[in-house]
Amino acid sequence: EVQLAESGGGLVQPGGSLTLSCTATGFKFSAYAMYWLRQRPGKGLEWVSTISPNRPPAYADSVKGRFSISRDNVKATVYLQLNSLNFEDRAMYYCATVVGPTTFCVGADCYTVRGRGTQVTVSS
Repeated sequence: EVQLAESGGGLVQPGGSLTLSCTATGFKFSAYAMYWLRQRPGKGLEWVSTISPNRPPAYADSVKGRFSISRDNVKATVYLQLNSLNFEDRAMYYCATVVGPTTFCVGADCYTVRGRGTQVTVSS
C-alpha cells in the first residue's frame, strides 16, 4: 500500500522558516516524481512544487525564490524548505505522487495519493 506521511508544520512568525518532510512507503520512491500541494483556508488545493528524478525542480510563482524542494532517495523522503513565510502561506501542506490510477486532481494535474497533511500557520 502506498502511504505518504507529512511532518514539520507549525506556528511561525512572518519572515520565518520551516522545513516540511514527507516520508513515503509502498513504492519505489526513487523512480517517481513527488509533489507538494497546499490548501489555504477557504480555498481549493493548489500545486506548490515538483521534484522529478530527471528534471529540475519546479515551483509555483507564488513561492518561487522562497521555497526549496529536495529529496533523499535512501530515506524515501521529500522535503520542502519554506523561507520568508508570509500570511498567504498559511495552509495545510500535502505531499502527493502519481504511482497508478489517479484519484484526485488539482486543475489539470491529477494524482494517485496524498498524505494527511501538515499545518503551517503564519502569525505574529
